[in-house]
Amino acid sequence: MAYFLQQFVNGLTLGAVYGLIAIGYTMVYGIIGMINFAHGEIYMIGAFIAMIAFAVLGVAGVASVPMALIVVLLLAIVFTAAYGWTVERLAYRPLRGSFRLAPLISAIGMSIFLQNYVQLLQGARVKAMGPLFRGGFVLMEDEGFRVTLSYLQLFIIVLTVALMAGFTLLIQRTALGRAQRACEQDQKMAALCGINVDRTISLTFVLGAGLAAVAGLMSTLYYGVIDFFIGFLVGLKAFTAAVLGGIGSLPGAMLGGVLIGLIEAFWAAYFDAAYKDVAAFSILILVLIFRPTGLLGRPQVEKV
Repeated sequence: MAYFLQQFVNGLTLGAVYGLIAIGYTMVYGIIGMINFAHGEIYMIGAFIAMIAFAVLGVAGVASVPMALIVVLLLAIVFTAAYGWTVERLAYRPLRGSFRLAPLISAIGMSIFLQNYVQLLQGARVKAMGPLFRGGFVLMEDEGFRVTLSYLQLFIIVLTVALMAGFTLLIQRTALGRAQRACEQDQKMAALCGINVDRTISLTFVLGAGLAAVAGLMSTLYYGVIDFFIGFLVGLKAFTAAVLGGIGSLPGAMLGGVLIGLIEAFWAAYFDAAYKDVAAFSILILVLIFRPTGLLGRPQVEKV
């Protein structure tokens, strides 16, 4: 039981990271009906910016961990949001009126470009960083096995819940959220009602990139190692999480992320860890067979 509970904690932490990235996918899909396949690389860039910022603060002699976290978080969000805005301006806006396959190809091209761009700037070798958080809570002990919740895991889970609640309120209660929901329903009618559609879509990309930056910071702190290729597989899993939960649904994206994280953690604990990705994608296939819209997704009704 103790081992099971420990894997549950580990899977919940991993799922929180996937969920934050998946929200970026589902926000972009909800407003323009297309998948931003460069989103995984935005997450990767956020992780690199976080590690570089930590290194600079270390050289500058900043010893306060809370201060360093706040500064790094703000820097990562600002710079990564700029990359998200650029992706929208270069890869999506010029092709918004084209056939649907064109922006998809453009996004894949942007993904490959960003991978090689970071590889040229930072090198292909793995970058490592020492642990910033130490210690934690002992939840239970059974026959010598301790179930621990580290301070870092608690920080990741609490921050994810807070961001999820904040974005839910943003979508439901603010003018930007109303503009996003209007653009999701009908962009032309939203424009006729006075909504700046281009600005709303750009802000959606910026917000999604900001969440990817937070996820990149979390991964940097949790694993301590990054490279230029981490965005591909993590982005693919986050996209899987968004589809599993129901693409276009923010709670569904978070639910899908948590489920993918739990599946990976339990499969690696009780079965061959080399096949944990196969298990996650197999669950996705089964869900889509019996519920094509995902767990919390709603069927789309096309008006004629």
